[in-house]
Amino acid sequence: MKPNELSGLDQLIPAPTPWALFTSWYADAERFQLTDPAAMILATVGADGAPSARVVLLRGFDERGFVFYTNYESRKSTDLAANPRAALVLNWPDVKRQVRIEGTAGRVSADESDAYFQSRPRGHRLSALLSPQSEVIPDRRFLEEQMAALERQYDGCDNIPRPPHWGGFRVEPAMIEFWQSRDNRLHDRLRYRRRTDGTWTCERLAP
Repeated sequence: MKPNELSGLDQLIPAPTPWALFTSWYADAERFQLTDPAAMILATVGADGAPSARVVLLRGFDERGFVFYTNYESRKSTDLAANPRAALVLNWPDVKRQVRIEGTAGRVSADESDAYFQSRPRGHRLSALLSPQSEVIPDRRFLEEQMAALERQYDGCDNIPRPPHWGGFRVEPAMIEFWQSRDNRLHDRLRYRRRTDGTWTCERLAP
């Protein structure tokens, strides 16, 4: 099967939750070896009411939500501290699919952040120690000198501690919308919305 031969969302009775469909779509994105299928747009709103968006990487998902990792002193983190509501978009144009997510973000546990941090490449762990993310720095040399100093400090040591200013967020979804391109712009759109009791309702939207 080719990416453009994937079936549409024609089922009359959708699944009771969005998770099986998201898992299937994400597996398709990985199976067709799309360029960085984990890349997703994260949109936040700061205390001043100004929106901001950037690309982060999806590093895990389950029925609790969607996880990404970052510096807790970054712009995105300070935005989420002021207003935890967030939106995510995963766009896979090669398979003509998109998933939009809206929900509330909160920090994952320290144990989860520790486990993921230790799974990262060594250079990525060192850069998390040194980078004052989103802050103004004098020049490129500043970063390179800081990295060289850390490489000397941890020479021969792979036990690099996770800095307290770095960790994960989980976006707990209140809404997940699946979009798939169809002929004549009669696109499929299924929107799942979480009820107050934790169950989901599914609606088909006009394209």
